Amino acid sequence: MHALINEGAARGDMLPRSVNSLYTHLRDMTVAAEGDGLVGCCGLSICWEDLAEVRSLVVRAEQRGLGVGRKLVESCLSEAVTLGIYRVFTLTYVVDFFRDMGFTVVNKDILPQKIWADCLNCHKFPDCDETAMLIEL
Repeated sequence: MHALINEGAARGDMLPRSVNSLYTHLRDMTVAAEGDGLVGCCGLSICWEDLAEVRSLVVRAEQRGLGVGRKLVESCLSEAVTLGIYRVFTLTYVVDFFRDMGFTVVNKDILPQKIWADCLNCHKFPDCDETAMLIEL
């Protein structure tokens, strides 16, 4: 999974994640596999009692456009509902993909839990170039 996420980071599709970060959040991840290989992954991270984040979505280039990413995000959204969390956000470079799934662009200021938990440690803070998006389920 680390190689898959680093592949996305190298393309500029996502932020890189350390091996430690991946193992810390491993139970949050959903993976898509084909044969013996991973073709995609996505995580649901609970931020607050009523707020979760879809994060680290990556699909191998040759698998894009086949619905893998949509299925991964849908799995995360379904898990959020099962947990009683009805507000889910993402920080993304792929706005159209998430807009097609029902997310809307929001101001990052409505996500103080994310900013204090993760963003302060990001090398792009405070000049984040990702777009914040939210869906209410």
